[in-house]
Amino acid sequence: MALSKTERRDRIRKRIRKISFGTAERPRLSVYRSNKEIYAQVIDDNEGKTLVAASSRDKELSKAKGTKTEIATLVGKALAEKALKAGIETVAFDRGGNLYHGRVKSLAEGAREGGLKF
Repeated sequence: MALSKTERRDRIRKRIRKISFGTAERPRLSVYRSNKEIYAQVIDDNEGKTLVAASSRDKELSKAKGTKTEIATLVGKALAEKALKAGIETVAFDRGGNLYHGRVKSLAEGAREGGLKF
């Protein structure tokens, strides 16, 4: 029997998390994509703490007009700006079980444009 969409994503997410683990030197950039919004956070898994976060619901980004893909790029740039202020330059990218295209890809490209390396 075929897996449901959520079961498939959970399997992929677990497979990614086996490999991608955030440390203090190289934290994990985790992406969550809902139907309307997109959220990203930089996590130190050793401490279990979120170091930096940005989303399309932030005050300065919620007023932005454009497609969801364009807003995801802005979220990536905002996250990179906050991360660089916090002294974070390199991260491990965790796409959260989503395919690397569309909004997830544009968020990653926005973060790279903002100065993050991964």
